[in-house]
Amino acid sequence: MNKYAMQFGTCMGIFWIIKFALFPFAFTIPFFDFLFLVLTIMIPFLGYYFARNYRNRVCDGGISFTHAWIFTSFMYMFAALLTAVGHFVYFRFIDNGYIASSYLEILHEPGIKQQVVGDTLKQCEEAVNLFSSLRPIEITMELLSFDVIFGALLAFPIAFIVKKKELITMNNNQEENNQEEDNKE
Repeated sequence: MNKYAMQFGTCMGIFWIIKFALFPFAFTIPFFDFLFLVLTIMIPFLGYYFARNYRNRVCDGGISFTHAWIFTSFMYMFAALLTAVGHFVYFRFIDNGYIASSYLEILHEPGIKQQVVGDTLKQCEEAVNLFSSLRPIEITMELLSFDVIFGALLAFPIAFIVKKKELITMNNNQEENNQEEDNKE
């Protein structure tokens, strides 16, 4: 099971890295924001696709809820580990505060200031400043934790949908033995 969870998790992790690569561009190009959202919505469907393939190809068409949940959770965990490498590389070598400064720019736009009620703007600014004070490894660990928890929770509905009782098949020898026993009686 781990072998297949790693293989499918690697594919899912590459998908997540490609999806994350679009995120910084979403601040300036609206199409990438839309594409990022669409790819995010595709994650559970891709998880279902991989879990169904595992059920049909490896488990001979049948899998219990627990087995499906463990497999799907492991798949998301392996995807999260691979994605964490991409997150670390981005925040350590590429970002240089770009995401935090982009959020601050958005918060200081005139239209946003008019829509914000009370201390919400100040709290958002504090959150962005806190985010910008984190080291790349701390940001990566936060995102890794979120991805693993999100994957374990997302695995529940996927496992419920994927579970299927094992098909009982009899080979020709078993059928002949059963027919002989029926004939003797």
